[in-house]
Amino acid sequence: MPETTMTPEEFRETTNRIAEAMRRVIDGKEHAIRSSLVVLLAEGHLLLEDVPGVGKTMLARALAASIDADVRRIQFTPDLLPGDVTGVSIFSPANREFEFTRGAVFANIVIADEINRSSPKTQSALLEAMEERQVSVDGHTHLLPDPFLVVATQNPLEMDGTYALPEAQLDRFMMRMSMGYPDAQAEALMLRQRDTSNPLTQIRPVVTLDGISRLIDFAHRVHVSTLIEQYAVSIAQATRSHPDLRLGASPRATLHLVRAAKAWAALQGRAFVIPDDIADLARSVFAHRLIPTRTAAAGRRAADPIPRIIDEVVQSVAVPLADR
Repeated sequence: MPETTMTPEEFRETTNRIAEAMRRVIDGKEHAIRSSLVVLLAEGHLLLEDVPGVGKTMLARALAASIDADVRRIQFTPDLLPGDVTGVSIFSPANREFEFTRGAVFANIVIADEINRSSPKTQSALLEAMEERQVSVDGHTHLLPDPFLVVATQNPLEMDGTYALPEAQLDRFMMRMSMGYPDAQAEALMLRQRDTSNPLTQIRPVVTLDGISRLIDFAHRVHVSTLIEQYAVSIAQATRSHPDLRLGASPRATLHLVRAAKAWAALQGRAFVIPDDIADLARSVFAHRLIPTRTAAAGRRAADPIPRIIDEVVQSVAVPLADR
């Protein structure tokens, strides 16, 4: 637990410095930068899903570079083994016993690049780590560093040589986000800036590990009223009874939505969550967890029905009014 309490002014100044450092690498993607900060401050995990070349890995590396923390990058490939991720026990001739050698997951920020290229067995090595922040090897439990964040990337279009993430693992990601193509001005600026140098090499950490812990503690203390909690629960329950969905939001999704809303409110300079925070984040938090019925998926072949369904659900739930 952080020893000193952070003031709102310190929180705003520190988060602005992190965002400004990331802007040196990520041009014209303010929402992506802010969303990644939300996941970090809410102690969740982030899934970046988009076509190749739009900056998924660059965003993850820019966030990691702006923080003075232990960072590991894992390139997921078909031959990657679970032990490469979690670690293995190796026999030591000197001590005549097995000693645990830590894997790449033992870091504050783990970048899981192209996570869907590894086998389901290797993907499952992250399940315990992402939910319980520990790994179990040979009957022994090893705690992961605190804070702990997984930023995973994947290409949603290329299917050859990939393994779709199971629902149990998707549910462990707080948010799924797409970068999208940059606008013409940002793309032209990228050509000029990166012709001779890599902007990632120019980023220096702007906050310490202790500073991140204090930011997280500040976000945790943002107030959520009972009415707001019930509003989030009502939205989640509405997805479970929607006729176009065969899988609705899990209780973990509701918890993630409220945690993300608290971090989002703090970034907006507020010490309390409002209904708009819940409604604005519903797509990012719920979309990757919902499965449409076959009828809904086939009815509009040109578009993913999930965003439309989430919008319908949010609009159908009554917005809570402030206590008089």
